[in-house]
Amino acid sequence: MSDTPAAVDGEILARAEAAYLGLALGDALGATVEFMTPREIAHHHGIHREIVGGGWLRLKPGQVTDDTTMALALGECILANDGRVEALACARAFDAWMRAKPVDIGNTVRRNLIRFRNTGEPQGPLSGYDAGNGAAMRVLPVALATFGRPEAEVRAACRAQAHVTHHNAASDAACEFLALAVQDFLRGDSLQQVFRNRVRPLVAAHPAFAFRERPRRENPSGWVVETLQAVLQSVVDVGGFEHCLVDVVNRGGDADTTGAIAGMLAGALYGREALPARWLKALDPQVREACVGQARRLLA
Repeated sequence: MSDTPAAVDGEILARAEAAYLGLALGDALGATVEFMTPREIAHHHGIHREIVGGGWLRLKPGQVTDDTTMALALGECILANDGRVEALACARAFDAWMRAKPVDIGNTVRRNLIRFRNTGEPQGPLSGYDAGNGAAMRVLPVALATFGRPEAEVRAACRAQAHVTHHNAASDAACEFLALAVQDFLRGDSLQQVFRNRVRPLVAAHPAFAFRERPRRENPSGWVVETLQAVLQSVVDVGGFEHCLVDVVNRGGDADTTGAIAGMLAGALYGREALPARWLKALDPQVREACVGQARRLLA
């Protein structure tokens, strides 16, 4: 705890750690059933509720995917840059992450990082085709690093990291919503408060994100709108950390990412004590330590 600033409230710190661990736990849980349908999951796993690895990536139990490793790469970049979130630094960090041959990488992320290598321009062009969930899944370090700053700065920081690979209005809206909602939960706001102050304005400004009209058992794709719809259905309407994550990953589809995003929100909402001990034990120890360490340092 020596690297934790005394000024950070203990409850805020615990919620930040839970958010980061929640991201990794949701990633590891969901990766097993990524790209499966709910019917296939039920056939092979019944209700999938344990961190066992496998899946199409053939992961070891507790291993995570690009959702967590890209967030950790972004977090280290922010820390190395004295807490600033700058597009060029982010692009270099993401490029180094890709060169290290991660276990998985999204097509939009790969394409735009190759563009960065070829042009040196860290911000991709505005594109209606880049509405994947790859920028949203990694936004948590921005939320922690900008905690306590004006909302305009938070939004600008979200876009600085996002536009390296996803320069898209829907992606921006999702990233900003997630960062600000996490910060609200860190402060101790209730789910009802965040629903009123964040969810309703998001849906009013971007009606595509309306989540209660979407059938609950449909596969969420990698489209950031479907990702956030599934996450909000689970976080808002299911409740409880474990119940929320089990609900969202058993929908299949892009389950590692829906699990990761639901995990960051639910972790910040419910706190460290809500994380299942058996899941924490199953999580890769190096990942677990990295998440806790970054949460502490980013809040500094």
